[in-house]
Parts: sequence; C-alpha cells; structure tokens
Amino acid sequence: MLKYIEMNNMLSEQEQVVLDKLTMLFVIDKMEIPLTEDSILDICSVKNEWIKNYMDCKAIIHDLTESKLLYKLGDVEQGKELFSLTYEGRECLSHLYRRIPLASREEISQYIKANRLNVKSSQEYSATYTKNEDGSYNVILQIYEPLITTPMFELKIKAPSRQSANEAIHKWKSQAPSIYEIIFNNLININ
Repeated sequence: MLKYIEMNNMLSEQEQVVLDKLTMLFVIDKMEIPLTEDSILDICSVKNEWIKNYMDCKAIIHDLTESKLLYKLGDVEQGKELFSLTYEGRECLSHLYRRIPLASREEISQYIKANRLNVKSSQEYSATYTKNEDGSYNVILQIYEPLITTPMFELKIKAPSRQSANEAIHKWKSQAPSIYEIIFNNLININ
C-alpha cells in the first residue's frame, strides 16, 4: 500500500481523480457482486486508503452514477441501495484499467480475493436494534439475497438489555444461515 500512496503523490489533481474513479470501478468489477455505499467506502477509503479522502470517495460514487458508469438498485429509504457497473462502466474500465498501476491492481485483487465472502455476508446478514421506552430493545435481524433489496427473511425479537441486543446481533452474523434453515424447515414440515 505504501508504494500506491507514494506514487499517487506524484499525480496532478485531475489525474488523481481519474485514477480514483478507475480504482473504484476496478474494485466493484473485481467484487463481482453489487455493493452498498458503505461497503464501497469501507473497501476503497477506510480499510485500504486506495482513495485517500472519505468524502472524495462518496463524491466519486455520485459522479460515476451520474455519468452512468454505475447504476443503483434498491431502496434508499430502507438503506439497502446497491451499486454495480453498467455496460458503459465495464467498457470504460476495459479500455483504461491499465492506467491503474499493476502493483495497485494486484493489491486490490489480492484484497478482494481474501475478503469477498466477508463483504458478501456483511451485506446479506443485517442486524440492528432500537431502544424501547421501557428500557428493552427491539432487535431486527434480516437476510438479503444478492440483487434483491428487500429482505427475504426478517425476524424481530425483544431483548431485555442493550448487552443482550448486542450479543444477538453479533451471533446473527455467523449463525444467520443455520437459524434461517431451522425455521424454514420447521415451517415446511408442519402437518
């Protein structure tokens, strides 16, 4: 990553913007699944600093969407908006990806190979909680299918404390598939 940062310091501001946009297109293409804005920001700016400034990263998502290189699917109100490459985005990347330095492309590819499943599961299994007036917490656990922005499964439970709500959320991330399977199988096998 150090080589990537040092090399980027030598570029003009305009060249850096183009490189950042190409980098984001490359990341989304390599992930091979639509990504939430939070996932894109996390991958490109927070964890890897491929795009140094978080706010620049947000602006790039907007610019690429406005220029029809990315498209949005999903529901903004539910916070489940996904971004993917358009045909034009893939074409642009196929012609210009060599402007991304080879070392950077290799670093991105290795990161994505190592983290694709984690990113995918973080988008598929959602868990939140809200506090009730009586001091208890409502925990909302959801499972999403790729490309579908409404949950295919949602479970709401009441937790007596914030600690128990956090424990439920933490366990949901790793146990969601097996919990869903148990519930689904029990519903189907009711005679």
